[in-house]
Amino acid sequence: MDEEEELFLARIIAGIEGGGDDEPHYHELVPDLKSLLETDDDELLNRFYVSLSSAASSFLRCFSAAMDSPVESGRLAISASEAYLSLLLSPNCPVFTFFSPVAFLSLLGSIRRYLKPRRREDSGSAAGSSSQGNKKKRGRGGGSKKNARVGREDGDEAEEGGFDAKLVFRVLERLGSVLGFVHLDRFPDSLKSLVQAVSEIPLLALEHSGVLNYDRLMEMCGRVLGGVLSSDHGDVSLTAAEISKSLTPLLLMGKHQARSFALGFVSRKIMGLAKDNSELKKVVCNLPKFLVHKAPEKAEPRGFAVEAILEIVKAMEVEDQLEFVEFVMKMGQGKSNMRILAVDLIPLLMSSLGNPFGSISSENGVEDSWGLGCLNALVQRCSDSSALIRARALSNLAQVVGFLSGDERSRSILKQALGFTGGETSEGKGRITDLLKKRCVDEKAATRRAALLLVTKLTSLLGGCFDVSILKTMGTSCSDPLISIRKAAISALSEAFRICTDEVVTTEWLHSVPRMVMDNETSIQEECENVFNELVLERISRAGNSPSQGSAPLPENWNSSSKDIDRDIEALFPEGVLVLLRELCNSEVSPWVKKICGSLGKKKQLKPRVALALQSIIKESESLWLNRSMPINKWTAPAGAWFLLSEVSVYLPKSVEWEFLHHHWQLLDKNELQEGTDGQGDEEGVECSSSTWAGDRVFLLQTISNVSLQLPPEPAADLADNFLKKIEKFNLHSAEVDAHVKALKTLCVKKACIPKDSDVIVKKWVDQVLSKACKVTEKYIEGISSNNLSFATPATLGSRRSKKLDSVSKKLSKAITAVYTIGSCVIIYPSADTTKIVPLLHTVITSGSDSKLKSKLPQANACLKQKSPLLYSQSWLTMAKICLADGKLAKRYIPLFAQELEKSDCAALRNNLVVAMTDFCVHYTAMIECYIPKITKRLRDPCEVVRRQTFILLSRLLQRDYVKWRGVLFLRFLLSLVDESEKIRRLADFLFGNILKVKAPLLAYNSFVEAIFVLNDCHAHNGHNNSDSKQSRTKDQAFSIRGNDERARSKRMQIYVTLLKQMAPEHLLATFAKLCAEVLAAASDGMLNIEDVTGQSVLQDAFQILACKEIRLSVSRGSSSETAEMEEEGGDSNAAAAKGRAITQAVRKGLIQNTIPIFIELKRLLESKNSPLTGSLMDCLRVLLKDYKNEIEEMLVADKQLQKELVYDMQKHEAAKARSMANQGVGCGTSHRSREPEQPPTAAAAAGAREENVRDSVLESRVVSAAADAMAAIAARSVLREVNGGAATPPLSAMSVPKLRSSLGGGKQSGRPSADVLESLRRRPTFMSDDDN
Repeated sequence: MDEEEELFLARIIAGIEGGGDDEPHYHELVPDLKSLLETDDDELLNRFYVSLSSAASSFLRCFSAAMDSPVESGRLAISASEAYLSLLLSPNCPVFTFFSPVAFLSLLGSIRRYLKPRRREDSGSAAGSSSQGNKKKRGRGGGSKKNARVGREDGDEAEEGGFDAKLVFRVLERLGSVLGFVHLDRFPDSLKSLVQAVSEIPLLALEHSGVLNYDRLMEMCGRVLGGVLSSDHGDVSLTAAEISKSLTPLLLMGKHQARSFALGFVSRKIMGLAKDNSELKKVVCNLPKFLVHKAPEKAEPRGFAVEAILEIVKAMEVEDQLEFVEFVMKMGQGKSNMRILAVDLIPLLMSSLGNPFGSISSENGVEDSWGLGCLNALVQRCSDSSALIRARALSNLAQVVGFLSGDERSRSILKQALGFTGGETSEGKGRITDLLKKRCVDEKAATRRAALLLVTKLTSLLGGCFDVSILKTMGTSCSDPLISIRKAAISALSEAFRICTDEVVTTEWLHSVPRMVMDNETSIQEECENVFNELVLERISRAGNSPSQGSAPLPENWNSSSKDIDRDIEALFPEGVLVLLRELCNSEVSPWVKKICGSLGKKKQLKPRVALALQSIIKESESLWLNRSMPINKWTAPAGAWFLLSEVSVYLPKSVEWEFLHHHWQLLDKNELQEGTDGQGDEEGVECSSSTWAGDRVFLLQTISNVSLQLPPEPAADLADNFLKKIEKFNLHSAEVDAHVKALKTLCVKKACIPKDSDVIVKKWVDQVLSKACKVTEKYIEGISSNNLSFATPATLGSRRSKKLDSVSKKLSKAITAVYTIGSCVIIYPSADTTKIVPLLHTVITSGSDSKLKSKLPQANACLKQKSPLLYSQSWLTMAKICLADGKLAKRYIPLFAQELEKSDCAALRNNLVVAMTDFCVHYTAMIECYIPKITKRLRDPCEVVRRQTFILLSRLLQRDYVKWRGVLFLRFLLSLVDESEKIRRLADFLFGNILKVKAPLLAYNSFVEAIFVLNDCHAHNGHNNSDSKQSRTKDQAFSIRGNDERARSKRMQIYVTLLKQMAPEHLLATFAKLCAEVLAAASDGMLNIEDVTGQSVLQDAFQILACKEIRLSVSRGSSSETAEMEEEGGDSNAAAAKGRAITQAVRKGLIQNTIPIFIELKRLLESKNSPLTGSLMDCLRVLLKDYKNEIEEMLVADKQLQKELVYDMQKHEAAKARSMANQGVGCGTSHRSREPEQPPTAAAAAGAREENVRDSVLESRVVSAAADAMAAIAARSVLREVNGGAATPPLSAMSVPKLRSSLGGGKQSGRPSADVLESLRRRPTFMSDDDN
């Protein structure tokens, strides 16, 4: 047995001393050594140590090579590391003899290599080499039984794929044990490598997380790192700094166990040790600052970095936390990456550290609070130059306001900090109000959305009381082009309306949110319906179903005035319900209310309690009026109540009581006000009450019509007879006529037992009404024709003639109502017989035309257009309704409608004719298409109502594709962008910015150049001339903005900018090229007459467009802030960057090939003609030289002379501009001095003063000239420096300048110009532009 052991030891020693670098050698040596170290024979181990001590260097060299071996994906190396660590841990081992920094580094390297990700083929080859090694070992037959046992155990422990998790755990466990007695203070490099290797293990082990216990691995890594945090291994603070630095990648990574391990180790282990060590405490306090500088710029990784920093700061002591807070506030003043981190950190610090206003004292106020410092820093970043930082700051400020609003003390401090203090809070005026006004209309969408989010949070803080301008801004944001902004605006405004029922908030909400039901986005429509149901219908339901207070006793000093009654009624219904109802029937709100109620009714989301509440409100109002002993004939229901009831009753007919409707119909029908009952002093009140009663009757009739199918048969029949009698009297208001006719038709359906009988009944009473109406109209026309009273003596009051005039007036009113009733009946029953009516209406509408019959028989053909303009207008409207029902008749009369639309001088009639023509366009599209240009002329109508009506109706036709965007239609719509009416301008902005951008994205691009010529009314271009140029000019002159004055140019430029904003980058690029080719090149080739005033305007507009920033958006190089914003928005920044690079290359190519040569040729032409447009060209060229400096340099690289000439010409132009500005300043100073009072001078003093004035004027002229030259030289040098890539401007002697002949007539020519030539060149600009002489 002893002999075998000796042989075993001898084989190991021999292998160590004489072993080569072949891998089979290490495969035998490592298992033999591990087998030896596992024995319990201390004597054998001592003999081995004695024998090995003499060969220590060979041992270290051999095992270092084994631990560096890459065989079997590092398995041999990790096995050698295990054997090496086992040797160091074995009893009586001379540790310092066998420990070496080189071997230790090899050991750490073996762990890294073994944990590195491996490919499948690597694991396969490793398995193959392992099997070959085993075969070779078995073939030798030199292995002992112990060796075989070790090999089998290793084979059993190995996992599939060659990775052995247990082997890794054994190595790490032995490594931690070795560090207990091997101190690395003498080996700082080894300590640093150890820290780095162990910190990398959590990342390297990610691939093997399925075959090893990851939690146990993290625990062992923490044990190793914790072991080196001891004074035995050197300075603890330096070691902690190295550990923190090595763990930084783990701290900054996404959510994973490795990150949790790193955070836990830093916040618990290192923080625990730092409590008793001041130096270590400094390291811990500096770690968050270090992470700030290492934080990535992208949004998601930056968020992980912020979370890690916050976790570490939370584990710090209070004074250290405050120090870091001060550091964060200073970050807010640093570079952009620091500012964005500060903005992200501030809300988390304020919410996590707790009680940000905790240090506030009554003595010092709020200045000592760190929370207020953070709040101020955040508010400052809301105005940052970077759009991304602005947006983040606003969002985070909203977050801060949200979590600080829950505590009353914090709310009061927050209001004070934001400037909402004292009485100003109720008005919503504060420090942040002006900020919100700007940010809600910011050019960046993310900023606008964040500002609206902040408004939503501030609403709950302030109780919904905002400045009116903020509310207006939120209302405007509801029309934003972006869907997300519109949603945010609806949410913000609805939150304000939910909290505050003030009249201003209610009005703005109703004028902004309900109209979004017509939005193209379905989700916005649904949101609009939901908030309307919640904030309007539910609020009305609560108010109407509240306990009745109508029978409250009268106070002793009560005064029965209508104002007191109104106040009592408003007090009766809380939550501003009466204001809400009154605004619902506003003409700008009611169409959207109808649409929403219809949509909710179809979805069966209208609840019966809404109708019951409205009836209760009307009843309570009437009851309160009667309790105050007021006359019932002066009572009116709360405004809007009947209107809303008429809309919801369509879908809730069973919820409306017949007794309620019958009672109020009798009340409204019998108590019509009579003229003059209250005397002259109350005429205005009577008229107002009368219109209110008429409106209520209309809505009541609609409600009766809606619920008629639920009425009992007998009351329905009586009501129908009543309606028919009232219609046949022809004394109703036009709105009441429609309501009576519709209600009567609906009641006929109820009255008839069979559906066919209802048609017979309707036909019967329609024919009856038409017959009577025809007789009334015909009788009036005959009376006017036979009694021409134009030249009669004026009637006196009370005379027989006065009574006759009153009778005629009543007949006229009756005839107008009869004609209107004819149209209403035709609408509800299109098949009615109109054979007798059409000739009668034809007589009226043609009475104003010239005819031979009229000249021969003036008495028989009196002009009804002049005598009865209302009847004349009403006849056109009724004829239009008949034409809608009869296509053949429409074909005959549509030309007459178009003619009257063009020549009528009555705005109301033109408005009605526009409505009629657009209706014809829907029913008879082919017939009306040729008259579209005549309809579009109303876009320039002198009446604003007609212009707005035309714009709205044509826009609807265009959206529904009844009219196409072709011909002059688009070009005529452009002028609505600069209309005198703000409402029309807003409608036009919405049409071009929202609808056309989606429906016709190429329209602005295709028509842009043509729009320039049309807006300038330019016919000086050969390509735009035609045989009908004079006629075309007369037609289009009304749709042009002629003139070269500042006002006309600014209007045209506003239109151009709007069109450019609708274009995609590639279309902007093409527009740039088209302008150069079709305008600039045409001018240089002579196709565009630049001596014509309109041609000059076109050319000047082209220069301004090419120099404006909107057309240069396509070639912007893509700043980092824009890229960051795209990333924040979730866009694909890489694709956008690639697209930007492609556009840039295309622009460079286009500039090189087309633009600059055209500019040079055009410049020479304008200079030859001494054109005033040279200045505009030079301004545009200066912008191009600065924006495309690299491209210009490439183009002019072969022609430096041309480049110098361009810069020289620019210098002259800049000098002239600067001199002109300076002259204006000097002139102002001189005129100011001349206005000073002076004493009358003597003759000698006057002569001296004249001489002094001459000297002063010469001196001022020289100063002006010198200043202008200096400014021009600086401007030109800056341009040239940019063009030359930073090279200095060449001296004048090196430039090619014109040679001037000497005044002496001779002189030698040399390579360098003479001093006289240089002096003449220097002084030449001064004399060229000296206008004072």
